[in-house]
Amino acid sequence: MKTSDAAAHVVEALAGGEAVVEVVVVDGGDAAAPRAGDRMVVWQTRTEGTLGDSELDRAVIDAARETLRSRKPRTVKVSGATLFLEPHFPPDELVIVGAGHIARPLCRFGAMLGFRVVVLDDRPEFATRERFPDAVRVVRADFSDPFRDVDLGMGTHLVLVTRGHKYDYDALRDVLLRGVDLAYIGMVGSQRRVRAALEQLVKEGLPRERLEQVYAPIGLDIGAETPEEIAISIIAELVRIRRGGTGTSLRDTARVMERWINRSSRMAAPDEQQ
Repeated sequence: MKTSDAAAHVVEALAGGEAVVEVVVVDGGDAAAPRAGDRMVVWQTRTEGTLGDSELDRAVIDAARETLRSRKPRTVKVSGATLFLEPHFPPDELVIVGAGHIARPLCRFGAMLGFRVVVLDDRPEFATRERFPDAVRVVRADFSDPFRDVDLGMGTHLVLVTRGHKYDYDALRDVLLRGVDLAYIGMVGSQRRVRAALEQLVKEGLPRERLEQVYAPIGLDIGAETPEEIAISIIAELVRIRRGGTGTSLRDTARVMERWINRSSRMAAPDEQQ
């Protein structure tokens, strides 16, 4: 396929469309096809273009869809050809269920970090554009079917912060039963309520591996108390999931001060002995 056609599909994905993998032939090897520079694009359920060999195409499609799952570019060798597989995703989405006091700063901070923020609530006076000017969508939802008008996928970061634990639980149960792999699922709540929710979900037959994907209680332990501080603790956890890291203080990880003090002490030791 033409380079311009592949580029158009990449632009579409980056603008909010479906995630796609661009496959580029780096070295075609000894075979007549493919040739260096040949391209095809692969989505989760469809493809466009060919590398000139149906068996090679099938192997490349499998490799590309694995790349979609890993979300990391890579170089692979297939049937003697060297290929570069680069995934392209729409902006990560932050779906906030609940439009209360935590949701407002969370929406603002999420938008600042580049998330496409969607806010859901069943109360018309709360689910308003005036309360959430930074959101791309504010949805008046029915909590009996909260995600009816919202697409959930691999780039979705779902935060459950409704006005009542029942609604958080119902939304969590709904999304887990869907079996969709999300980037993040977090639910607010005390340890007691979270434990009770997980026990009930186990009784209902939810597999343990699905429950292990849930971050609850939500956020990093920074001693947060105010809505803004709680929102920061949640955002910090989202950054850790997105970028990696331990969540510990960099001072404790780098130990610069400790090492400097130890080095200074060793250097001063001879003078002290004289």
